[in-house]
Amino acid sequence: MRCTAAARRRSACTSGTPDRSQSNQAEDEMKVGFIGLGAMGAPMARHLHGAGLLTAVGNRTQAKADALAAELGVRAARSAANFADCDVVALCVSLDADVLENVAALAEVLRPGAVVVDHSTVAVETARRCRALLAAHDIAFLDAPVSGGVEGARNGKLSVMAGGDAAALEKARPAIECYAARIAHMGDTGAGQATKAVNQVLVAGINEAVCEGLALAEKLGLDPQRLLPTLMAGAAGNWFLDKRGATMLRDEFAPGFKCAHMLKDLRIVHNIAQASGARARVAELALADYAELIERGLGEADTSALIVLKRGG
Repeated sequence: MRCTAAARRRSACTSGTPDRSQSNQAEDEMKVGFIGLGAMGAPMARHLHGAGLLTAVGNRTQAKADALAAELGVRAARSAANFADCDVVALCVSLDADVLENVAALAEVLRPGAVVVDHSTVAVETARRCRALLAAHDIAFLDAPVSGGVEGARNGKLSVMAGGDAAALEKARPAIECYAARIAHMGDTGAGQATKAVNQVLVAGINEAVCEGLALAEKLGLDPQRLLPTLMAGAAGNWFLDKRGATMLRDEFAPGFKCAHMLKDLRIVHNIAQASGARARVAELALADYAELIERGLGEADTSALIVLKRGG
């Protein structure tokens, strides 16, 4: 059984993790800041607040930070200086440039020994630049992208793939555990982003197959109420089919993960694949498809809007 963050703070509930009963006091005193309060970041910040760790929140749109801060009774940051007393600052923003901008600002204000945890999906080289910027100030950096979608963020069951120093990960672990079902140390800086690239190849391929299959089912006149549970019970069952199958067949594309964000991720994947010499036909197909969706004005729609292309016409 997975323990909640609050339970971990009250007892030595470990369930497959080392006994941290000796570190409860340190965890109680930890101050955590969170930057990036979108569909993923806001629920992650709420989990930190639920564990009594959240000190400050920040967002490019100040009104969003002000609103969440007022709701949770924490500090709304107006500059990097508002995170100066934090032991850990987590980022969950959209673009490489956003990550670099925040990291450069935090490098000037955080205390030596602090840890910056980046949950964004960015290039491996961006992660390494961040590490260098922070290392000059004796601040640790973890590239720690996540998988699990909005549902995983809301339920506190994200998979976190981390690159960086193992000691830094252990220091930040009490914060990350608040919203993670699994935390994997994948290696040195950049290994987290490399793992996320692999993850996105698999996600993109599954999306392609599910949307194509369900578009075919529509053409064949199959009943969705019978089809979906039948597919889920067999070898074709997967997260995307389970969470998005029924909604996409109803043409409901409220974003869990936006097409525009998928396109950004696939461009990163394509660059990594090219640099490694790996063939990436699935990623290339998905890259072209999501670019077309954005051209059609569906950039803000959920990735399941891919079924629009698969229907033809």
